[in-house]
Amino acid sequence: MKFNNSEAQIFVPNGLEAEAALARTTALCVAAHQDDIEIMAYGPIAECFGKTDAWFTGIVATDGAGSPRSGVYERFTDEEMKTVRAAEQNTAASIGRYAAVVQLAYPSGEVKDPVNAAPVDELARLIRLCGPQTVYTHNLADKHDTHVAVALRVIAALRRLDVEQRPQRLVALEVWRGLDWLCDAEKIVCDTSGHQNLAASLLGVYDSQIAGGKRYDLAALGRRAANATFFASHFVDECDSMIYGLDMTPLMNDAALSPEDFINGAIARFKDEVNERIKRFRT
Repeated sequence: MKFNNSEAQIFVPNGLEAEAALARTTALCVAAHQDDIEIMAYGPIAECFGKTDAWFTGIVATDGAGSPRSGVYERFTDEEMKTVRAAEQNTAASIGRYAAVVQLAYPSGEVKDPVNAAPVDELARLIRLCGPQTVYTHNLADKHDTHVAVALRVIAALRRLDVEQRPQRLVALEVWRGLDWLCDAEKIVCDTSGHQNLAASLLGVYDSQIAGGKRYDLAALGRRAANATFFASHFVDECDSMIYGLDMTPLMNDAALSPEDFINGAIARFKDEVNERIKRFRT
């Protein structure tokens, strides 16, 4: 396969030819960085794990050069970190039995550049090749600039596809800001209690991040446990691990709907819910 960047790569764990591997995709996650997929998209990963009629594929937009580092990685150059992080992502793909993982190797600045059409063009081509039922990506209320930029590039890429080539659903997930603030009726709730050894293993391969000073493994598993416990105040827990999502399909299908208006609508409904509850009980 040809990519825009010479460092880009595709890895197919079971060795199938690349385009055939992509074509079997049913769930596709487009993320900013190596490890974002395993943090936010464990739900669809677990749903596809071990099945022959459901396949998960990941796309990582950036090259991993700017990640923080300490300990044994403290003196690693950006080039060395790019190599380490790409290898870690491929290891995760093997553990999770992904259909494939594609690493596009863009510098973050190129993904964040709103006039750079290359990432959008490449994502549109890859989504067309995959033909997934659902696309997952970052949420627009995330506080990481590159995450929001990737979500916007995904939306733009999906809008370029013919209607019949688009997935059934576009779902936003949690990394650098949770989605527990959403009104409950708007949350897509995914039970991630199964295969907890797999969940831990997928996060644990990222030694460059964990030993490098960021315990994403503990934080991600902790958030899932917190979501499960704090989801319903008056009922016993139905599961012990939960991921929240937000349905962004309207943004894919309505080119007149702006990302700002879409996410501001969710924020406004949350504000109204908070205010209404206060008014009911104040003296």
